[in-house]
Amino acid sequence: MVVKVEGQEKLRLPIHTLGGIVCFGNVLCSPFLLGLCGQRGVNVGFLTEHGRFMTRAQGPISGNILLRKEQYRKAQAPKEAVGIVQNILAGKLTNMRTVLRRAMRDHPENDKDKAISQATDRLDYIVGKIEQTVDIDVLRGLEGDTAKLYFSLFDRMITADKESFFMKERSRRPPLDKLNALLSFLYTLLTHDAVGACEGVGLDPQMGFLHAMRPGRPSLALDLMEEFRSVIADRLALSLINLKQINGKGFKTTETGAVAMDDETRKTLLVAYQKRKQEEIMHPYLQEKAPIGLLLHLQALLLARYLRGDIDGYPPFFWR
Repeated sequence: MVVKVEGQEKLRLPIHTLGGIVCFGNVLCSPFLLGLCGQRGVNVGFLTEHGRFMTRAQGPISGNILLRKEQYRKAQAPKEAVGIVQNILAGKLTNMRTVLRRAMRDHPENDKDKAISQATDRLDYIVGKIEQTVDIDVLRGLEGDTAKLYFSLFDRMITADKESFFMKERSRRPPLDKLNALLSFLYTLLTHDAVGACEGVGLDPQMGFLHAMRPGRPSLALDLMEEFRSVIADRLALSLINLKQINGKGFKTTETGAVAMDDETRKTLLVAYQKRKQEEIMHPYLQEKAPIGLLLHLQALLLARYLRGDIDGYPPFFWR
């Protein structure tokens, strides 16, 4: 793969070193590059310069058709799907609690009224409640309640440039403030990686368990990334803000009211995201060290093993 800017070669990489390509804004790819990526299983995603997903190019669908058949069967059988949903939510809520506890430990002065410690206790309670709940719609309601609780405390975890970065409420399409723009961009990158992880092990990223089916929605990819939103995307956003690696001047408000990053801030974010993915962590179930960038693939692999009947249940990822 060769990258050129205004006719000048800027980068040259062997295709086998790439897990995926994400193009922001007016980026052109030759048919021969797209064909090579399709042959080698390298997904190419196209997003607007503000990070809104447009389309994805991929090669022939691979994987065991029997695995996908079992995925479809379990997804449409609530009694079998509920166990997967319970474990995904247990992982998500436990990891949200980990982020809140870390913030409380690093900056105890930000929890004088004990709101964060009370929220972690509440998350503990709901994790226990999830184990006893067998209705997927009720579980989805619990997930929504905990998300509101978590984001209501996000401001307390920000220690720098609080005039520029604040969380009144989560806004997505479009993001209406700088913090939401930052989070939405990171979630888009995480979604792209989750789609690639599903396809890489032969699963259909469109057929999920927690997220309902909608045309064009990668529901299974969204399921898998729930366990990683807080510990990868949210923690990275907080680090960039609190360490003053980005600032409010790197964002602009468009005529529609949406907030977007400028090129320099986007570059800083992409570099930080890639560095974060290279860090290693011990996988709690496999008991092996793995790069953070490989975790989504490992979870997709574990889900595939469960669907094939190789293991008794889907083991969620618990961040330590």
